[in-house]
Amino acid sequence: MNKWIVRLLAAVFSLAALVAVAGFWAYQQTVQLAQQPLVVAEAQELALQRGVSFRKLGKILAEDKLIAYNWRWKLLGKLHPELTQIRSGLYEITPSDTVTTLLQRIASGDEKRFVLTLIEGKTIQEWRQYLQKVPHLSVDNDVFNKVLAANGDSSELPEGKFFPDTYQYRASSSIETILSQSYGKMQQQLAEIWQNRDSNLPLESPYELLTLASIIEKETGQESERPLIAAVFINRLRKGMRLQTDPTVIYGMGDRFDGNIRRKDLREATPFNTYVIKGLPPTPIAAPGRESLLAAAHPADVNYLYFVSRNDGSHIFSSTLAEHNRAVDKYQRNR
Repeated sequence: MNKWIVRLLAAVFSLAALVAVAGFWAYQQTVQLAQQPLVVAEAQELALQRGVSFRKLGKILAEDKLIAYNWRWKLLGKLHPELTQIRSGLYEITPSDTVTTLLQRIASGDEKRFVLTLIEGKTIQEWRQYLQKVPHLSVDNDVFNKVLAANGDSSELPEGKFFPDTYQYRASSSIETILSQSYGKMQQQLAEIWQNRDSNLPLESPYELLTLASIIEKETGQESERPLIAAVFINRLRKGMRLQTDPTVIYGMGDRFDGNIRRKDLREATPFNTYVIKGLPPTPIAAPGRESLLAAAHPADVNYLYFVSRNDGSHIFSSTLAEHNRAVDKYQRNR
């Protein structure tokens, strides 16, 4: 009788040992799966719809030949339930990803991020054309006005009211949300800069400062010149002189502008033509960046009234018309 008990116990222990070995082997295989690099040569997108389960995700990855879907995937889910919380969205799989790093991203909802850049000096129309080509965003022609209305701005004049910057977004983001960030940032920047502006500027409101900054933005791309450009326009406003700046003429021409400004264009009475109207145009003519806003608020302490391009991106500044004419002859008329 004792021999049978001994044999039975030996068999039980042997079976337990085999189970333990098999379990350890299965565990090791699952660990290998978790650490396994995904088979991708270059980054690719993974779109997961709402309701996708952990098992369904495994089948999706297997269909894309990124993993082999078998018992190891199911065991991985049992050993690490925190990795089975699948959140819908658009994710990116990179060549450096393992099964675990991808699952961690999906479980935390860390979706693929995109960027769009609203470039300073561009108009709303130019931005609208750009945004219509940005991936995963739906943009209609009235989106800027919709954002104004959503933010309590009833003017329906979006030009210049959105801050040029680079913005991150996800495929699930809305363009309205992104542009609301841009609108809010411009309002914050403008309020701060207006509050700290130089005293005695011939500007009656933050909106006038915004309008002046937009002209400065269009006139020069050189940061060091912006306070000088600002000084010319501020000095002209103080003296009641017309601003006579070409970018306002171009803006007033709209789609008719073909790259050239003719004499008849300078004489055309549009609301924006500062060769014809006095003071500032009725709205900004582009999106100014922070440096142009600061220049409008803090112009250089100089008595310049004129400037002309050197045709290399820089300008010659003059205090008198005679000096200006000589600079024009040298750099524009090639005399």
